[in-house]
Amino acid sequence: MAISLSAVLLLAIVLVVMIRGGSIKGGPAVVAVLFGFFLASSGMAPSINRFLTSISDMISSINF
Repeated sequence: MAISLSAVLLLAIVLVVMIRGGSIKGGPAVVAVLFGFFLASSGMAPSINRFLTSISDMISSINF
């Protein structure tokens, strides 16, 4: 839960920066948000979640 909330906040910040920077306009931003919303309720959501969780686990296991 904490990872998905962090990812949502990070992506929201990136989206706001892109809108303010002019690299993406409001209309395509709304489409991107709606796409993410509907993708989360699709049958692909568990697979995407497992993939992102495995990447997060791999990154957290890196020792510096």
